[in-house]
Amino acid sequence: MSRGPLRCDLGAVCAATYHRGVPPFDLSSLVTGWQLAPLPLVVTVWAAGLYLLGVQSLRRRGDRWPVGRTVAFVGVGMGSFFYATSSGLAAYDTTLVSVHMVQHMVLSMLVPLALALGAPVTLALRTLPATPRRWLLAVLHSRFARVLTFAPLVFALYVISPWALYFTGWYDATLASPWLHELMHVHLVTVGALFFWPLVGIDPVPGRVGYPARMLMVVLTLPFHAFLGVTIMGQDTLIGAEHYLALRRDPAYSWLPDAMADQHLAGGILWGSGDLVALAFFGVLFAQWVRASMKEAKREDRRLDLVEARERAGR
Repeated sequence: MSRGPLRCDLGAVCAATYHRGVPPFDLSSLVTGWQLAPLPLVVTVWAAGLYLLGVQSLRRRGDRWPVGRTVAFVGVGMGSFFYATSSGLAAYDTTLVSVHMVQHMVLSMLVPLALALGAPVTLALRTLPATPRRWLLAVLHSRFARVLTFAPLVFALYVISPWALYFTGWYDATLASPWLHELMHVHLVTVGALFFWPLVGIDPVPGRVGYPARMLMVVLTLPFHAFLGVTIMGQDTLIGAEHYLALRRDPAYSWLPDAMADQHLAGGILWGSGDLVALAFFGVLFAQWVRASMKEAKREDRRLDLVEARERAGR
């Protein structure tokens, strides 16, 4: 299953059918439709490999690293990234907008959430040599990092990006260019990471706010995702119309469903999956809040015990 060249007739809009020869889609295609895209493979191998090297370095010197963090980063985070960009989701992401929407939700929500829970910055700070560690700390304390993680800015970027993607010429451009399409994947993960990392992550990154504000930001994202999904489901204008209608004029894609029906399905996927992941995120935040409150209560108990012991000793 390979991506063929773009087919462009002189004076016509490029059909962008660089998934030539894909068989009719069914659920088994999500398992069998693998293709080794170079960029996702390199990113996955390097990110997961460096993380595992850091964990191994800690173990060699006798330090512990939670297994759950490793599973979150390597297994769920990078595993989901590789699956979304190299499996059947990638093979059909320019053929069916509904498949693209599943890929969108994995890259913008599941992958960033899992990567944040893996605490890679904390791991790097504990394992890097002195000079690279100073560089990393300088970046974390820079004004650029503070601006980039400023909570209102990140929230606005996370909410507005999908609207801009589907209701401007941006999505059409990604369908016409494989490079822009890959950059869109990077954008989805990056914006998701900027949103999730300060909220749920364990790393000492700037832009972190208190737990009540974090819970509020998560709650505020729910109606935006739902409204976007409902809007896509209800509109009569076809997203990426030239591309998807051109595919349906190609006899090789005679198996494709009605374009508008597929778009309505995509809107439903965005609505439902967005709410599910956001609620899961809400649950993770709540658990972290409870755990942090319990730790704070224990610290306060120890402080009070120490004060009481000093008072008794002074009598």
